[in-house]
Amino acid sequence: MTAPFQIALAGAWHVHFDQYASELAAREDCRLTVLWDSQEERGQSAAAKYGCDFEPDYDRLLARPDVQGVAITSETSLHPELIRKAALSGKHIYTEKVLCFDYQTARELAEVVKESGVKFCISFPFLCRPEYVYAKQAVETGMLGQITYARVRDAHDGATAGWLPDYFFDEAICGGGAMMDLGAHPMYLLADLFGTPNSVSSAFTKVTGRAVEDNAVSLLEFGGLIASSETGFVSKGCPFMLELNGVKGTLLWNGEGLSVNTGDGFVKPELPQGLKTPTDQWADGVLYGGEIRAGAEDAARLTLLMEKAYQSSREGRRIPF
Repeated sequence: MTAPFQIALAGAWHVHFDQYASELAAREDCRLTVLWDSQEERGQSAAAKYGCDFEPDYDRLLARPDVQGVAITSETSLHPELIRKAALSGKHIYTEKVLCFDYQTARELAEVVKESGVKFCISFPFLCRPEYVYAKQAVETGMLGQITYARVRDAHDGATAGWLPDYFFDEAICGGGAMMDLGAHPMYLLADLFGTPNSVSSAFTKVTGRAVEDNAVSLLEFGGLIASSETGFVSKGCPFMLELNGVKGTLLWNGEGLSVNTGDGFVKPELPQGLKTPTDQWADGVLYGGEIRAGAEDAARLTLLMEKAYQSSREGRRIPF
């Protein structure tokens, strides 16, 4: 494809909408042409901000000749319809996580995307960090030996401090609470490192008394490896944390950076170059054939982990995969 890559924005609902729209708008080889939103007032305002048309009818948006791709940051409950229609229309797709709420739908969407041949990217930004690239290499090269325990925590105070939008606590729209949203990051990182687990056991609580969980932990079992996926909307000043413990060493990534101990104390290694942002990977993939790190299969696997984690919380038992 020749530049510019003409992009439609589907939904200004998500808290990361402005980030993605701004990143794409900043590229000289991309152009934002039109925006759709389920709420006309919100959509009109967002379209004016980014200097593009507002189109209240999504089907008409997809039929426009100046739409080659769609960046989807709508209500999560609308993802299946928006993604399916975009793929069937031959439009390249960028989407916020999670893909959808159940694995059967996720598999169907992955198949539609595959059959359509469009470029698909889901936003898994931690995969792109230089610290994670190093951690992935440490696991794959055996630097730490057999990994016996892993822990990833991503939490903030969006519920207790009141800055997270109220609609992020609407189960019908979001599919869940903290684990479904922020907990996606620990989940996709653990899946990227270790694959699909054998089982999951979850403990979710509602510290602020809302309809969905705001404090959550899921324990994933991968044979001899136990991994903890932790998240919440009720932790102030909590840095992102990744911990890998193996029979030959330990890796820690937290607010003080990344360090490794293989027997002589913790040291800070030289980190590799990180990957491009997911929006840049998507645009480069469409325009220049660049690699997209997280695609439809990765998106479907995250939905599988979420579906089983929530089932475990509801039923109070360990759920096999």
